Amino acid sequence: MTVNKHRIGETIADAAREALEARLLTEVRSAPVPKHLAIIMDGNRRFARDHGMMIMDGHENGREKLEELLDWCLEVGLRAITVYALSTENLSREPQEVSDLMDLFALNFRKVGDDPRVHRHHIRVRAIGSRERLRQDVIDAIAYAEERTKDYSDYLFTIAIAYGGREEILQAIRSIAEDVAKGKIDPATIDERMVSQRLYTSDLPDPDLVFRTSGEERISNFLLWQVAYSELYFSDVYWPGLRKLDFLRAIRDYQRRRRRYGT
Repeated sequence: MTVNKHRIGETIADAAREALEARLLTEVRSAPVPKHLAIIMDGNRRFARDHGMMIMDGHENGREKLEELLDWCLEVGLRAITVYALSTENLSREPQEVSDLMDLFALNFRKVGDDPRVHRHHIRVRAIGSRERLRQDVIDAIAYAEERTKDYSDYLFTIAIAYGGREEILQAIRSIAEDVAKGKIDPATIDERMVSQRLYTSDLPDPDLVFRTSGEERISNFLLWQVAYSELYFSDVYWPGLRKLDFLRAIRDYQRRRRRYGT
């Protein structure tokens, strides 16, 4: 009988990884998890390049990973998740890639609106960003997902699309300035809370943890106001290649930190 040593090695490695995942999951579930996790899903295109794929195959793999992530978050009890799906800067990519991304978003916002997990767990789905910069079918698909989940509040799943943190802050400033000009607001009363209430995320707590994949260590114009005191965690794995083990390590690392808030 011929023994496939490579296959045996893979089986042993898989069993060891599963055992480690199970142990980490137990550890993570025994301690408080972030109230709000923000994720910069980076590396789809580089993943595609490294695996000899077309760019859109990388984006499709990234979409599938996001579905996996939703299961992982439900498993550990994370109740608010915000993911960075498309920045305003991404809109300047090659027209065909942007068009293909719009097709992907149009399809998948409708899919998430019909997802049995979303309705079983009462997950509210919402998009934030400059919606007017999106294609109409994407806007309609977002509206579909939001309408179907608007009455849910057990979990909050926010997707930042055509989003820029500086633009978000500018919109808040303009809104306050208009009310000042109308005499509705005394400039002396403007404070952090007022600005926060004018942001897209006004009904969310600020992220406790920002998790970025791909090895890049920057925020990239994501939730600039909201992440002032967030913990940061960077992983060198590309987003489509993220494993449950990587995710659990990020949460465990957060749990082991002592948050000082400047004290």
